[in-house]
Amino acid sequence: MYNILICDDEKDIVSALKIYLANDDYHLFEAYNGRQALEVIEKEELHLILLDIMMPELDGIQVLTQMRRTKNIPVIFLTAKGEDTDKILGLNLGADDYVTKPFNPVELLARVKSQLRRYMELGAGTMKKDSLQVGDIQLDDRAKKVALAGEPVSLTPKEYGILKFLMEHPGQVFSPKQIYSQVWDEYAYGTEGTVAVHIRHLREKLEINPDEPRHLKVVWGQGYKIE
Repeated sequence: MYNILICDDEKDIVSALKIYLANDDYHLFEAYNGRQALEVIEKEELHLILLDIMMPELDGIQVLTQMRRTKNIPVIFLTAKGEDTDKILGLNLGADDYVTKPFNPVELLARVKSQLRRYMELGAGTMKKDSLQVGDIQLDDRAKKVALAGEPVSLTPKEYGILKFLMEHPGQVFSPKQIYSQVWDEYAYGTEGTVAVHIRHLREKLEINPDEPRHLKVVWGQGYKIE
């Protein structure tokens, strides 16, 4: 079940979007101004927000700016023709996509599915926790410390980033490109060897027998996972 917030000051548009998104997999929330939107964002665990730009009290740009301080939920802006400047500003501030009114239902659904898929598959969909544990590996993200069975382990920043990303999604397999994009925060091109080297170093530091790892495992032809 995916939780989606629809926020627009025009009730007819909210009603239309609810019809377009009528799906057993979607639980829909409504808001009609920016303040209502922020209240829902704080109370509910959302997976996607459809956010109008021009609204009373707080507009979509203001809502996005405040939300991005603490949340990484994907946002699709609902824009009207002629709002190109605001649309570009929103994208620069962290919006993920936009659709222009009047909506093409097929396009809207495709963009919604695309953002949900990226959010859930590429890592952001799992709420980040300060303390993580997989087996006897513990990670304290506040202190940026890692321990193995209670004993501190020294990691480089990239090793730490890879370990944290995998520990946030135990059992999930990620390709080297996905890992590189998340940890290095840049486009992955010819990066398989780089990720493999860092994984090997992690195994040497965290596995009793690096050649027969209990936690950091390779799925041949697909990528890496932690379990």
